[in-house]
Amino acid sequence: MKKFVYCFGNGEAEGDASQTELLGGKGANLAEMAQIGLPVPPGFTITTECCNQYLNSGGVYPDQLQEEVQAAMIMVEKIMDMKFGDPESPLLVSCRSGGRQSMPGMMETVLNVGLASSTIPGLIKKTGNERFVYDAYRRLIMMYSDVVMEKAEGIEPEDGHGVRAQLDRMLGAVKKARGYESDTDLSTEELKVLCEQFKLRVKETLGSEFPDTPEDQLWGAIGAVFKSWNGKRAKSYRRIENIPDDWGTAVTVQSMVFGNMGDTSGTGVAFTRNPATGENLFYGEWVPNAQGEDVVAGIRTPNPLNNETKNDQNDHLPSLSDAMGADVYGELDNVRDTLEKRYKDMLDIEFTIQDKKLFMLQCRVGKRTGTAALNMAMDMLEEGLIDKNTAIMRVKPLQLNELLHPIVDPEAEKTAVLITKGLPAGPGGAQGRIVFTSEDAVELTKQGRSAILVREETSPEDVEGMRAAKGILTARGGMTSHAALVARGWGKCCIVGAGALEINAKAKKLKVNGKTYVEGDIITLNGSRGLVYEDRIKMMDATKNPRLAAFMQMVDESRTMGVRANADTPEDARQAKEFGAEGIGLFRTEHMFYGANSEAPLFLLRKMILSENQKERESALEDLYPFVKSTIKNTLEEMNGMPVTIRLLDPPLHEFVPHMKDMQVELAKVLDIDLAEVRKRCDALQETNPMMGHRGVRLGITYPEITKMQLKAILESAAELINEGKNPIPEIMVPVTCDVKELNITKIIFDQIYPEVYANHGLKSINIKYGTMVETPRAALLGDKMAETAEFFSFGTNDLTQLTFGFSRDDTGGFMNDYLEKGIIGVDPFQSIDTSGVGELIKIAVERGRATRKDIKIGICGEQGGDPASVRFCYKAGLDYVSCSPFRVPIARLAAAQAAIMEAK
Repeated sequence: MKKFVYCFGNGEAEGDASQTELLGGKGANLAEMAQIGLPVPPGFTITTECCNQYLNSGGVYPDQLQEEVQAAMIMVEKIMDMKFGDPESPLLVSCRSGGRQSMPGMMETVLNVGLASSTIPGLIKKTGNERFVYDAYRRLIMMYSDVVMEKAEGIEPEDGHGVRAQLDRMLGAVKKARGYESDTDLSTEELKVLCEQFKLRVKETLGSEFPDTPEDQLWGAIGAVFKSWNGKRAKSYRRIENIPDDWGTAVTVQSMVFGNMGDTSGTGVAFTRNPATGENLFYGEWVPNAQGEDVVAGIRTPNPLNNETKNDQNDHLPSLSDAMGADVYGELDNVRDTLEKRYKDMLDIEFTIQDKKLFMLQCRVGKRTGTAALNMAMDMLEEGLIDKNTAIMRVKPLQLNELLHPIVDPEAEKTAVLITKGLPAGPGGAQGRIVFTSEDAVELTKQGRSAILVREETSPEDVEGMRAAKGILTARGGMTSHAALVARGWGKCCIVGAGALEINAKAKKLKVNGKTYVEGDIITLNGSRGLVYEDRIKMMDATKNPRLAAFMQMVDESRTMGVRANADTPEDARQAKEFGAEGIGLFRTEHMFYGANSEAPLFLLRKMILSENQKERESALEDLYPFVKSTIKNTLEEMNGMPVTIRLLDPPLHEFVPHMKDMQVELAKVLDIDLAEVRKRCDALQETNPMMGHRGVRLGITYPEITKMQLKAILESAAELINEGKNPIPEIMVPVTCDVKELNITKIIFDQIYPEVYANHGLKSINIKYGTMVETPRAALLGDKMAETAEFFSFGTNDLTQLTFGFSRDDTGGFMNDYLEKGIIGVDPFQSIDTSGVGELIKIAVERGRATRKDIKIGICGEQGGDPASVRFCYKAGLDYVSCSPFRVPIARLAAAQAAIMEAK
């Protein structure tokens, strides 16, 4: 028969810290602390497996659970020399949740379980402290009615009308009437009266009596904690953190110790090191004469743990060492050292002091900022506490965002006025004046002022303004929308999909939640969290950190998979190298027609697009050639000695046609046609489904002269650089292929130009590869055939995901949240590779491609190349490298190193 209950106490335990999957973090760590002799109140943990069985059965406990709980309770009673439900010497217990991964505040706890009319007199007699007993009773009524009788029963009152809110108001009314500042000011008689009033309000609000037997309270609390696993906030948190729904929570039932027995008692939360900075100082807060909820609920201003960590808010309050004496603080400090040596990590601990006696209620690996994670990892490595691989694993890849981008000061953010929320598409923080057009963003920047470009959504024609703006805010679009993709590539702060915004670009104003903002108003964006604030907020500068450089050097020593960057200009390439890129995995030739100094080449490209015949096109391409060659050559030179994968022109041509009248007029003059004809030709380029239309290799099939110009520019650039003593390594990538015949047709053009170029420059050969971007399911399935011609594959996972799912990546905002909330998919596939569908196509292409060409080089260049989970998948799938935007290169480097370390284990 499966065991559902595991006991701990008196220096012994049936579990340990390795059993978090079964006992949850809380239960496993309590067992561990008990085994190493720390002062842990005895108790028992009901497993996560029992939780799942309970929830799956519609709220029915397993048959043997009652018997196991009864046996475990007898063990606790013997250790405590008290008995649960006994009228003379009553044992009280807490019921706490504990998932295998920390979900702070997301699930429920009930304290003081077992206080009833039958046990209250005995506890008063035993403790000699009537006020304490009724304070504990009023806390039980408040927590139990909220957690067990309301939330667990699925009752959803309007905001402010829940039973807990009502009881809080009743408590507040008494304090206000008496002029009390704190709960501790209430007298025994006032607490007695309040408890009776509380029970009447519970019956009136919820329609049932507050349970008056310890046994009913215990089983009600256990079930409620199990049910809290499926509470709204727990489900939302799991979705954000990608925690599986089937993990379940354990319930730990533990004998109560009391921090609310007077001034010689208290409760607190501490961290073995500062979780914000990583500084090796014991850091925490405590509240005298209180229970655990008082610390986290913000009901009272907490005291500092020690004098070294006092701040302006608590400087006037006594520290634990001053209030309780050196012995109590010294014991807690020794616990800190013991736990760090045992876990070899920074711990978050909860403790209670009952009449100057210390008890440990919880320990878990503490959450920390990116800065703290880095500092702790490097400090512990230097201290000899951990090894190099462990240090590398201690920093989460996405935490590097905090170290690479300017961010909004978290302290200043606490008092800032929030305007709205959106999707965090571009990292860091930005502040500036609202503008509604690309032109205004450019103009404001020229004046030396910062602009925040606010749009319904962006398009390629907005790129100059996007480049000029400090930050971008859109009302529509998802994490792979145009704004998000461009902003991430530039490392620019960006928030997309802020649906509450009502934008009137013509009137140059926006409304949100009844308030109007106009052009010129200052706002601040937190692109890492998707939050928009009024006015300027203090920023934190992310300067170069020598410690980060040392950490990343370690990372690269452990990494076996290459990391490249997606970069479109020599400037981008330079930035990519600074972030540690080992080459360019995606150089998009079309991006030379966006942004700074793009006016002339864009005009010539448009002239070519609107040409009526091949002769006109070739004339326009001849004029365009020097611009294309210059950009390619400068990028190859910047990446000297590193590979640069150059993708041939990919987007549908309609994206480049002019919509503004003055540009159409100018083109009409150059082409010697009237304006109506220009408009007619522009309209003719529009497609029903352009993302699946006339683009990529298909353009080269129809207009080989376009391909010829680009290939010549690449080869000439490489040849000239070789003769200048440089080492260019270009890789030609043909996009949107679905058959090897497309590659072969394009290769014919390459084979014609290649010998001419190297002969003209007196060269015997050029180090160059020819390959394809695998972004259609058919190309993946035909990997063996494609590899007959392709010397490398690069997976374009944005389009491969789009074509596999049949989702338009720019239009998923209307339904993606529903799919995530209903569990249809676990994560947005445009952010992280869908391993079961898209991932299978990748693995098929890798296997079949290498069966044909053993040395074929394979990488990924879609947006997911900077996603840690996707990087891990790519490592396991056997890819040679990943490529991502420059600002995500360090993230990919760290994720690749961690993948190698995990695989070795």
